[in-house]
Amino acid sequence: MKENTAELKKQLRKEISVIKKTIGKEEKINKSNQILEKIESLIFFRKAVNILFYHSLPDEVQTGRAIELWSHSKNIYLPVVDGDELRIRKYDKELLKKGSYDILEPQGEDLRDLSVIDLVIVPGVAFDKKGNRLGRGKGYYDRLLKNIKAVKIGICYNFQIADKIPADEHDVPLDGIICENEIFMTE
Repeated sequence: MKENTAELKKQLRKEISVIKKTIGKEEKINKSNQILEKIESLIFFRKAVNILFYHSLPDEVQTGRAIELWSHSKNIYLPVVDGDELRIRKYDKELLKKGSYDILEPQGEDLRDLSVIDLVIVPGVAFDKKGNRLGRGKGYYDRLLKNIKAVKIGICYNFQIADKIPADEHDVPLDGIICENEIFMTE
């Protein structure tokens, strides 16, 4: 069964990767802006003081503009890859450096008390409407998310919504998914 799940995940990653290559830069930016506006409409976002977000890879929902904008009214935290783990550090535009995977990562001290996080915005390769998430296969976010009690929202483009994501026992389900056309809350 586990082998079958791994194979299904691998196949879904391939399928999504092919579609991602057909999306142009301008279309990505337009869709990303629609998604970010939907995030801003959520009560979870409006009430949040401390948000764990992410700096996007080129094929993900583009987050750079939102990080900068939101940092003027919220405390934005970003993950930093450290071996097999993600460390969390506060965003500071002046203290960014390219780290693993060529992602801009904040420098400075790690956030030790994850209970201060009010909202987590999570990337992924694919999601289903039940909150299951397919990542890139390294398990970084699953290891991190199991230690955070905050509302967890995945963001993606419409074509990244699958009928069903195969989930293992270590996979952490999300509370909602936002794409450019819809918001799916799981609770």
